[in-house]
Amino acid sequence: MTSVRHHPMAALGVLVLGLFMTLLDLTIVNVAIPSILDGLHASLDQVLWVLNAYSLLYAVLLITSARLGDIYGPRKLFAIGVVIFTTASAFSGLAQDPTQLILSRALQGLGAAVLAPQGLPLMMSLFPVEKRGGVFAIYGVIAGLAVIAGPTVGGFLVTHFGWRSIFTVNIPIGVITFALALLLIPDLRPGRRHRLDIPGVVLATAGLLGVIYGLIEGQRYDWGIVTGFVTIPEIIGAGIVLLGVFLYHQARRQHGEPLLPFQVFNDRNFTLMTLVMAAMGFAILGIYLPLTIYMQSVLGLSAIDAGLTLAIQPVAMFFSSGIASGLVQKVNGKYLLIPGLLALAAGTGYIDWVAQADSGRWDFTPGLIVSGLGMGCIWTPVFTIATRDLPAHLGGVASGVINTIQELGGVFASAVVGAFLQNRLALALHDRAVAALGQLPAQYQQPFVGGFSNAAHTGFEVGAGQSGTSLDLPAQVQAIAHYVFTHGFVDGMHPTMVLPILVLVLAASAVLFVRGRKPAALSIHEEEAAVA
Repeated sequence: MTSVRHHPMAALGVLVLGLFMTLLDLTIVNVAIPSILDGLHASLDQVLWVLNAYSLLYAVLLITSARLGDIYGPRKLFAIGVVIFTTASAFSGLAQDPTQLILSRALQGLGAAVLAPQGLPLMMSLFPVEKRGGVFAIYGVIAGLAVIAGPTVGGFLVTHFGWRSIFTVNIPIGVITFALALLLIPDLRPGRRHRLDIPGVVLATAGLLGVIYGLIEGQRYDWGIVTGFVTIPEIIGAGIVLLGVFLYHQARRQHGEPLLPFQVFNDRNFTLMTLVMAAMGFAILGIYLPLTIYMQSVLGLSAIDAGLTLAIQPVAMFFSSGIASGLVQKVNGKYLLIPGLLALAAGTGYIDWVAQADSGRWDFTPGLIVSGLGMGCIWTPVFTIATRDLPAHLGGVASGVINTIQELGGVFASAVVGAFLQNRLALALHDRAVAALGQLPAQYQQPFVGGFSNAAHTGFEVGAGQSGTSLDLPAQVQAIAHYVFTHGFVDGMHPTMVLPILVLVLAASAVLFVRGRKPAALSIHEEEAAVA
C-alpha cells in the first residue's frame, strides 16, 4: 500500500494549500483597499504601490525561482517560499505607515515568487498527461474557493478586527503548509543544473520598474518633471529601452542558459494561453480595483457587505468550474474558453452599466453571476491547453513563464487602470465641482474647486467615508463635496472599466487560433522522447 508521504494526491493537496494562501491574500487585499487608505492615511497611488510592490517582485523573479527549483528541487523552494511569505505577512500586519506596508508587501511578493512556480513541474512529473485535466480542475476549484473566501472572510476580518488581520491570518496557514510540504511533497530533483542569468534578472527588473513607476506616478506629476531634469516620459522610455536590451540579451543566450528560453514558445497553444493569462491578470485587477473602492467609498457599504456582494461572482465560478472540468477532456478547450472570456466581458459590462452613485448592492447580481460563470470556464481549460503537448522537462520553465506573464498582466493593469482612473477622476471631479458652484456661498467657491483640482497632484483620498480630497469646510458644504465625489467617481469609473472588457474580447479572439488535440499516440511518443 502506498504511504500518504509518497501519494501524488497528498502532494497535490499541499500545493493547492499554498495556492489557496497566496490567492486568499490577493483577494483579501483588494477588499481592504479602502480601509488601508483610511487606516494609514494613504493616497490612491500609494495603495497602488501596495499592490505593485508585491506584483513587481513576483513577476520578475518567477522564472528565476523556477530555475532554482530545477537546481535544488521544487519541494525545498516551495517550503522556503512559504517561510518568506508567512514572515512577510507578519511584517505587513505590523506596518505603521504606507512605506512599511509597501516594503512588507514586496517581501510577500518574493515569497510568492519562490513558491508559485514549483507546483506545475511537480504535477507534470507526478501525474500522466491523461490525468492532468482533472488535476488542473482541482486547482481551479481551490482557486474559486480562495476567491470566495477572500471577499467574505476578508470583509469579516476588516469589519471586526481591522485591516491588519487580513495579513496575520496567513501566519497559521503558512505554518501548516510548511510542515505538510516537508512531510508530503516528494523531493524530486531533475538533475539538470541551470546557471542563473543575473544580467537578465537585473535588466528585466530595472526595465519593469521604470515603465510601471512612470505609469503609476505620471498623473501626479502631470506627466512632466519628477525631480531635477528627470521626467516621467524619460523614466518610461528608459524602462522600455532596458526591456529591449533584455530581449536582445536573451536572444543571444538561447544556446546557453537564458532567463527566458524562447523554446517554450514553439508550442502555439502554450503561447496563446500565456496571452490569455496576461489578459486575465489585467482583467481581474482592472475590474476589482475600481469596483471595491466604489462599493465602499461611493455606496457606503462596509467591508463585509462589499465582500458578500462580490462573493456572488466566485460562487457562480465554483459551479461552472465543476462543469468545465468534466467537459475539458471531451471537447477542444477553446470551446469553453471563448464563451467563458466573452461571458466575463459581458458580465463586467453589465456591472459598469448599472453602477451609479445611488445604486443598490444587489443591482449587480446578474452581472456578477454571468461573469462568475464565465470565469469558471476559463481557468481549467487554460492550463490543460497550455501543457497538453508540452514535454515534461519544460515544466519548470513553462510554469515560470506562464505565471510571470499573467502577473505582468496584473502589474500592467494596476499601472494603466490606476493611471487612467486617476486621470478620469481628476477631470470628473473638477467638472462636478464647477457644476456645484451655484449651491455654495461665494467665499467657499474658490477653495472648493481648488481642493478637488489640486487632489490630482497630492494624491486622491478615496478611503471609506472620504470625499477625494481634504477640505476644511462647514458641514453643509462637506455634504456637497461628498455628492461631487460620489458622482465624480462614477463618472471616472465608467470608462475605466471598459479597458478590461476590451482586453477580454481580444483574448477571446486569440483563442480562435488554438490548435486541436493531437492524436494520443503521437503525444505519448513525444513525451517518451523528451524523457529519454
